[in-house]
This record gives sequence, structure tokens and C-alpha cells, in this order.
Amino acid sequence: MEKRVRVLVAKPGLDGHDRGAKVVARALRDAGFEVIYTGLRQTPEQIAEAALQEDVNVIALSLLSGAHNHLFPRIVELIRSKGMTDVLMIGGGVIPDSDIPTLKAAGIAEVFTPGTSTVSIIDYINANVK
Repeated sequence: MEKRVRVLVAKPGLDGHDRGAKVVARALRDAGFEVIYTGLRQTPEQIAEAALQEDVNVIALSLLSGAHNHLFPRIVELIRSKGMTDVLMIGGGVIPDSDIPTLKAAGIAEVFTPGTSTVSIIDYINANVK
């Protein structure tokens, strides 16, 4: 029996809008992934601890508040410090194209902006989970 891919969908910071994260979480679940949703307003430390406790393969961060340049790299740092070097980290939300290279350099493998199809996210995860 093949182990299913486990995905943590997380909403860091003070962002109070989670409709997009819930749509993605449901699409991932329907595609056969095990999905854990953290809920709103999570600290980077809470997200890293949840990822460790849940033994996830993927962390999908969703942010609309504009704090992605601070929060996403901090979460990557915490995840790596916990020894989770094989966890695929992706991000999404309202993120300017000009910020994407910085996020990728910080360890976010891919960034999905508004309008991205859920099929694209699913295909990316399937192609890149170790």
C-alpha cells in the first residue's frame, strides 16, 4: 500500500481570509492527498510545530496580507532547523511577481498567484514531492 502525500495548508500571520486556502485544501483532498488545515492566524512557530507533529511532505502557505516576505522565509528557517529538509514548501496568495524570486531564494519551491488552477498545484506537488 502506497503512503499518501500529507499536505499542511497554513495561514500565517494576521491574514483573516481563508476562502482560497480552503478551496485549495479541498482540491488537494479530492486529488487523494491527506490534508491538514491549520486555521487562521498561525505563527511561524505554530506552523513549523504542526508540520513536525503531522509528519507532512508538503507545506502550502497562503497569505493575502502582504507579509509574505517576512513570514514565508521565517517558516522555511524554522522547518529546516527542525531537520525537515525534504519537505516541499510552496506558497500562494496575493504576491507580486517581483517578490517571487526572493521567496524562491529563501526556500519556497513555487509560488501560485490568484487565477492558478488547482490542477496546476496538484500536478506540481505530484511532480516534486520526494
